[in-house]
Amino acid sequence: MSTERPDNDVTGPRRRRPPLAVASVAAAVLLAGSGGAYWASTASGGGGAADSGAAAKDSAPLLALDAAADGPGSASSPSDTPPPGIAPGEPDPGGPSVIYRAAGELPDGPDEAAVHHAKGTVAAADVARLAKALGIPGSPRTEGASWVVGDDDGPGALLKVTKQSPGTWTFARTTPSKPCEPGKMCANGPTEPGGDPVSEKAAKAAAVPVLKAAGQDGAALNAGQLMGDVRVVNADPKIDGLPTYGWSTGVQVGPDGEVTGGSGHLKALEKGHTYPAVGADEALKQLNAASRGKGDADRDIGGCATPVPLEGEPKPSDPQCVPSNGKRAPVTRTVEDAVFGLALNYVDGRQTLVPSWLFTVRQAPGGPEHIVTQVAVDPEFIEKPDTPTPSGDRKVTSYGADGRTLEVTFWGGVCSTYTASAEESAGQVRISVTEKPQEGKKACIMIAKELTRTVTLEKPLGDRTVIDAASGGAVPRA
Repeated sequence: MSTERPDNDVTGPRRRRPPLAVASVAAAVLLAGSGGAYWASTASGGGGAADSGAAAKDSAPLLALDAAADGPGSASSPSDTPPPGIAPGEPDPGGPSVIYRAAGELPDGPDEAAVHHAKGTVAAADVARLAKALGIPGSPRTEGASWVVGDDDGPGALLKVTKQSPGTWTFARTTPSKPCEPGKMCANGPTEPGGDPVSEKAAKAAAVPVLKAAGQDGAALNAGQLMGDVRVVNADPKIDGLPTYGWSTGVQVGPDGEVTGGSGHLKALEKGHTYPAVGADEALKQLNAASRGKGDADRDIGGCATPVPLEGEPKPSDPQCVPSNGKRAPVTRTVEDAVFGLALNYVDGRQTLVPSWLFTVRQAPGGPEHIVTQVAVDPEFIEKPDTPTPSGDRKVTSYGADGRTLEVTFWGGVCSTYTASAEESAGQVRISVTEKPQEGKKACIMIAKELTRTVTLEKPLGDRTVIDAASGGAVPRA
């Protein structure tokens, strides 16, 4: 994934505590057709911030990063892609660990920074404003826990926005916005699919009204991504003067210059508690510790099966070199830049932008760059769960809420019936999913599908945390 080079070059002299405002980094492409990046939220290892931490400790609660987000993983380049069965964001126990080496001096960053999150619900007027910018007629209507504008029963244009913050929205257009007679060339291009992508300038011009309606008119734009003949404009906002990673708005522009799809967040972020921060050097140590995994840091890898490789054979540092004990040698990646910013994480099941270091990493000399993120909050202020909850153990994968209505999503089989129930307390709502095999189904194909069930709560959800009873882990909002 290509990136824009930030102004603070790590190869220059060490700087002491630069201001919070830093240069922007490359757009994090979250739309279909793009690669991912490491999400290393583990706060392993030591290190602390300056004396300002004492004041923050009195007012800020421990940051409860969800265990499902812990651990590094990458899908941004073929050699870093986990093999089948290893989820992105998790290290491959049978593959090589990744060691990150800085190309030069790394900055210290600020003493402290705040988290940012979205609260409350999305108003119908905000949805109507976005629908108007997209050219969708009609008024917002309620469907479950979402606002909907447009036609969801056939070809046309459809905008869907979750009512609960952060107001995730998706838009898709399945027919030309200005249809014309078959065989004729129209103002919006040929009726047949295909064509040349519009220029980056034209794509940005088409996306600006949509971004303004979504509250992202001041975001940095990147229109370099192509999906066939569709050009994607990705907008990454600055929050509190900091660049963001993972909070992109993507707008797809077709060869006719019309907006054909998009996604983003409609609810504005609010500033939360302030936490002491660690410098880039300490964050890089934490990133390497998370990448190696527990016990791997001091483990003797045993050397390769061929101590002196013959000509053409892999060297011991090659990812394909398998040492005699069956463990691959570590892979080294070069960190070419470091910028202090905010990266998306889940905190108590809620999407939250957390102070983080954004490392620009190059896989090999002359190779592509991608962004690797590491939480920059002092580990002393990060809650350490008693029992880690692997993401695969969570039965309920996400939820949406609208007042007392709670829509829970999970994976189930095609030959069973499922019901969902809730156990409520002052601070939590625990969701249980019960499976009952269908009678008369003696033979059943092993196919899983995503299912949704609705639970009516005694009181509106509000700011309570949704917990999956099967795993004990917090459930993220859809």
